[in-house]
Amino acid sequence: MENISIPVSETELQTRIELNYQRLSTSDYYSIQDIFSPQDYDWWADKEGRALLAFMCHYKLSGAVIPCMEQMLEQMNDHLNPDGYFGPVFTDHIHEQQLSGHSWLLRGLCEHYEIFGDDFCLQAVRRITENLYLPKRGRFASYPIQRNHAKEGDVSGTQIGILDGWILSSDVGCAFMSIDGLSHAYKVTKDIRIKDLLDEMISVYLAIDKVSLQAQTHCTLTAARGMVRMYQETGDEAYLKGAQEIAKLYFEGGGMTATYQNLNWWGRPDSWTEPCAIVDSLMLSGELYKLTAKEEYRTLTARIYHNGLATAQRDNGGAGTDSAVIEGGADTLQMGMYEAYFCCTMRLAEGLWYISNNRELFSAHIEGRVTKRGRIYADGDIIYAQVSGGAEAYAENQVEIDGLILSPLVKFYKLPKELIETTRQKILF
Repeated sequence: MENISIPVSETELQTRIELNYQRLSTSDYYSIQDIFSPQDYDWWADKEGRALLAFMCHYKLSGAVIPCMEQMLEQMNDHLNPDGYFGPVFTDHIHEQQLSGHSWLLRGLCEHYEIFGDDFCLQAVRRITENLYLPKRGRFASYPIQRNHAKEGDVSGTQIGILDGWILSSDVGCAFMSIDGLSHAYKVTKDIRIKDLLDEMISVYLAIDKVSLQAQTHCTLTAARGMVRMYQETGDEAYLKGAQEIAKLYFEGGGMTATYQNLNWWGRPDSWTEPCAIVDSLMLSGELYKLTAKEEYRTLTARIYHNGLATAQRDNGGAGTDSAVIEGGADTLQMGMYEAYFCCTMRLAEGLWYISNNRELFSAHIEGRVTKRGRIYADGDIIYAQVSGGAEAYAENQVEIDGLILSPLVKFYKLPKELIETTRQKILF
């Protein structure tokens, strides 16, 4: 059969971008009245950082300025502690969610500085690294890896206890999310102390058995993207090797679902997918392809976009969680949480920017016929499923095979909310 290339649909991509832009620019949740989280929200800087990064991604996409982008920078100092970051100053313990949240703030501040060259963002990056992160040098080797694997945590991680000087999160390993933000801070400041800290963090996290720890796949993929950035900045092959090691573990070691989405935690098939991690996975595979020219990375990049991102975005422009479809577990892809507005909706913006900026990576290859790839029906890079629950009218390119009516995964951004809630897409294992 002829091998046909299916490029990214310009209409689809622009619709996705516009829906996300409207969600971020019109919702009160992302307005200056509500953009700063209350003091009792223990993911300090997480929302503010993700929002600033999302606003910057839309600025890079179209030049459009979401008003809150500059307003939050003007008011930010009013919400910081005396050391120049969000939340309490912990002296006896390391709060891993505080580190994780400020990683996103570093990313947003660095993006703003790289475009506008403003002194405020540069100095904010310097204060956060100087006062929050650099004092933690020498302490990451104490991160607790002997953990009670109780099934704790929801879509938004929660504080679950104190162990060995660490205030731990149900988003296991999220302290190492900071490899991403710190790598961007290093790119901007070239502070060798940040590189030394990163080398410590990366060495520790690569040595951790993330499957046994049941680490969160989102923070693991985010850390790997930080390693890629460090390789791009330094040319040190050790960073690239580390990122590839994590990619191999994720893609082949039980982190990715049969629909090219993510399992929220390794070893917990009863959990859910998370668009934050789906975005990270397509960005990681795309960058690894550009750096190595290995075709398997480009194939994964395309499959994640065409299948994994299919149901992640909702009709309101936000993003939400779905069931984790894996062999031996759930076989039906369906909506979990309609919208994770506190993280995934914002995280989607960078994914859309990356897709728009690297469209050549996302072309899917098909053969023009549906066959079984292993035990899953597919046409080349496109997975086919049995659609029910009211979305049958939205199913495209339907085929009848083995007595079954199958179609590519229906894209949830095209469906109204009430139909998203009832749609079922069965993967035939």
